[in-house]
Amino acid sequence: MKKLLPLLAVIALLTLGGCATPPTDTPTVPTVTPITVAMGFIPNVQFAPFYMAVEKGYFTDENLEINFDYGWETDLLKLVGTGELRFAVASGDQVILARSQGLPVVYVMNWYRKFPVCIVSFKEKGLQRPHDLIGKTVGTPAMYGASYIGWRALLHIEGIDEDQVNLQNIGYTQVASLTEGQVDAAVCYIMNEPVQLKQSGQEVNVIAIEDYVNLVSNGLITNEQTIAEEPALVQSLVRAVLRGLRYTIDHPDEAFEICLKHVPEAGGENAPQQMAVLHESIKLWRADDLGRSDPAAWEASQRFMIELGFADTETDIEQMLTNQFIVEP
Repeated sequence: MKKLLPLLAVIALLTLGGCATPPTDTPTVPTVTPITVAMGFIPNVQFAPFYMAVEKGYFTDENLEINFDYGWETDLLKLVGTGELRFAVASGDQVILARSQGLPVVYVMNWYRKFPVCIVSFKEKGLQRPHDLIGKTVGTPAMYGASYIGWRALLHIEGIDEDQVNLQNIGYTQVASLTEGQVDAAVCYIMNEPVQLKQSGQEVNVIAIEDYVNLVSNGLITNEQTIAEEPALVQSLVRAVLRGLRYTIDHPDEAFEICLKHVPEAGGENAPQQMAVLHESIKLWRADDLGRSDPAAWEASQRFMIELGFADTETDIEQMLTNQFIVEP
């Protein structure tokens, strides 16, 4: 009987082993990456594609936790170039300027297909063409940035000397300065002040810079280090923003309602005006190949920047922009 005990013990162990539940793999929880995008402006319906990407879960689909850092665009590209920021929304002309200063910033997604700067004036002033501005007082929000570069490019392409126009720095008071008669015309963004004036019942003339010179405009910016070390992160962000951009263009009414969650002051009595701002913005964004940059446009813009004296060093276009992250969702 004693001889049978070891055999019975082995059989018991084998039986228990056969009944044991095999180990299962623990589901892997995706790592969520917090990310900050500097917007270069205050909360606004013009950021609808980003708000859409938040509310539709496009950032969540990419395991991104997005934070918007609002403020003016001054020094944004310096912060991106030095690595203090990884992502920002900024204009292409500022990228060209930053690269000429040795900052390794890279434009990774085109957003505005048309340059949005314009010159607006009341219709009774009769300022319909650039040469009509000669001898007039024109207000500009600043003597730097996309508005100023657009203004200088317009004068350059039309052969107008700077001293033929009285240019005044008026800050961001274009509507008030025009209404109070302080200036004859003002440099602004075509989807902002002209829309405000029209919605208030004013008749205006608009001289669009893009009708005279093709300058690259706003898009998503990062730096060479982020592209080299975290290409998947750049791809995820671009993909989410592009989805938001496509949906906004196709569903402007829904996009506006979503904007109100992020910009509540755009609602109420301001809703008609702000809805018009969104529709005017979409005209500048719409394209068959959303997100993709045209190297030829960048070459032309850089030549203008050098001719105007804003940039003194020519940069290889392939260093300042890339289309590698523009893929179908």
